[in-house]
Amino acid sequence: MGLLDDVIGAALGTISSQPAQGQYSQIASVLAKLLAPNAGARPTGQASPSGGLDELINQFRQNGLGDVINSWIGTGENQPVSPGQLRQALGRETVNDLSQQAGVSHDDLLAQLSKILPGVIDRLTPNGQLPNQADLLPGPRSH
Repeated sequence: MGLLDDVIGAALGTISSQPAQGQYSQIASVLAKLLAPNAGARPTGQASPSGGLDELINQFRQNGLGDVINSWIGTGENQPVSPGQLRQALGRETVNDLSQQAGVSHDDLLAQLSKILPGVIDRLTPNGQLPNQADLLPGPRSH
């Protein structure tokens, strides 16, 4: 399993006390889609993958939530994010896509992500350092 898979699994494992396995696997796939770089054309030594965590950080910053996501990346206390703020940061199209993928309503998706996403990003960025984009690709770790 890759770094992203490990972190998502750990985050969902600490949150799930009830055995709603299908729901958590859907949220895990939503988190992977949100955070993994776009690997449509896997890099062959040329261009590095784009999107994923880097794009998410930019979306938060462009929508006035830079302080929130910076708190998740940094080593201090994680600021909470409301479902409404998350909707604002992700945008309608992304929320629609992720909601359809997970098979849940927008409100349910945003409520779950607002609880899980800060911890996932916090774990992906130990000591305030962003991971290498290649480490966020699905599959075995490159190191």
